[in-house]
Amino acid sequence: MRRSAPSSTIYCNDVYCNGARLHGTTAGGLRKALFGSALLSMALAHAGCGQEGLSPSAARGRQVYLAQCIACHAMDPSKPGPVGPPVKGASRELLEAKLLKGTYPPGYTPRRPTAIMPPQPQVASDIGALADFLR
Repeated sequence: MRRSAPSSTIYCNDVYCNGARLHGTTAGGLRKALFGSALLSMALAHAGCGQEGLSPSAARGRQVYLAQCIACHAMDPSKPGPVGPPVKGASRELLEAKLLKGTYPPGYTPRRPTAIMPPQPQVASDIGALADFLR
């Protein structure tokens, strides 16, 4: 004897989504997938928020900062991070020395007397944008 599915579950043998056949997908499962993709779309659209009023260069610098720096520095560059100091206001000269060579510019006194931060050569092409964001 074959048991039938609960009445709240509708099984579809030929459900299509954007031309792709979703064989054996429940209507509830399809609804969850579509709702999840809608949430993801909204989250991705919202990820660009917070850049209002930034120049294109500063907006790029913000993206670089969020992708490369917040592991050690705070999401808000004016606040201390778990490892790194606040970096708001860092000059391009400081960024070039620290990110490319792992040193400080001549005459600069560091906020913390540590040498934890390794050079970050992968951001070399974006140092100007990063400096624009951190102004």
